[in-house]
Amino acid sequence: MIICTGEILADMIGKIEDGRICYDRFAGGAPFNVACGLKKLGAKCGFCGCVGEDLIGDFLEDFAKSRGFDYLHLVRDQTRNTTLAFVELNEAGERKFSFFRKNTADYALPAAAADEIADIAHVAHLGSLPLTQPQGRAFADTLIAKMHAKGKKVTFDVNYRDDLFANEEEGVALYKKYVEAADIVKFSEEELVLFAAGETPEDRLKTIAGTDKVALVTLGERGSMACVCGKIYRSDSIRVHTVDTTGAGDAFFAGVLSALDEGETDWNRILRRGNVCGALATEKKGAIDAFPDRDFVQRSL
Repeated sequence: MIICTGEILADMIGKIEDGRICYDRFAGGAPFNVACGLKKLGAKCGFCGCVGEDLIGDFLEDFAKSRGFDYLHLVRDQTRNTTLAFVELNEAGERKFSFFRKNTADYALPAAAADEIADIAHVAHLGSLPLTQPQGRAFADTLIAKMHAKGKKVTFDVNYRDDLFANEEEGVALYKKYVEAADIVKFSEEELVLFAAGETPEDRLKTIAGTDKVALVTLGERGSMACVCGKIYRSDSIRVHTVDTTGAGDAFFAGVLSALDEGETDWNRILRRGNVCGALATEKKGAIDAFPDRDFVQRSL
């Protein structure tokens, strides 16, 4: 089983109507998006996270329960509100983020769940947002140690956001520990430049991957690359009409993890599935509602 841990929140996606900015509400949070994507692809999977005792928390709890996860540990925190992410899109569907998360629930992860997850999951996928707070880091550190002690894998998506840190150096220093700890780590092209030196993306991937890690980078409409055991793989994407890129990287990661979970070993095919999932997820607003099911993905490969 693959269990995703970390932020679950509401994506508030803005649009202009009659001179006013209006917001549509969608379930979101990068690791929650990955979990939902995995389930639509037929993987045995689950999610662990925290929301507040509020209207948005009610919405997210109902939404999570409707996904049919094989495992769900969702805490309702009475002292914190549910995290919100305000998103604005340009004409190309590219995003700007602003998080509402001072003393909110995303990082109040249940410490006791780390033992439970390490017992039943063969892969634990970490979201990055809770790592900005000591409680979230404590949970992640415990889970990583327990997973590795049992010979199991940890995956991590950097998902770097400028507005979470006082400066770039602070953010890179904090996330670097989890980049190093993960067995599989994913970057955007911009994030890869922050975390590794090198003349080319290939050089940077090799620096991150070393000899014992899989390093992935998404390249937007140009597809993706991976470094596995020092070897570079690259796969092109498919052409789609992009409406909203929210969750595209999460859809890509869900595609990759589902292929690995099924025993696929050809990295060209693994990246291709990730690319197809990521591209198709941009054709509608919202990260989860746009995610294609397994049959549609298979027809698009």
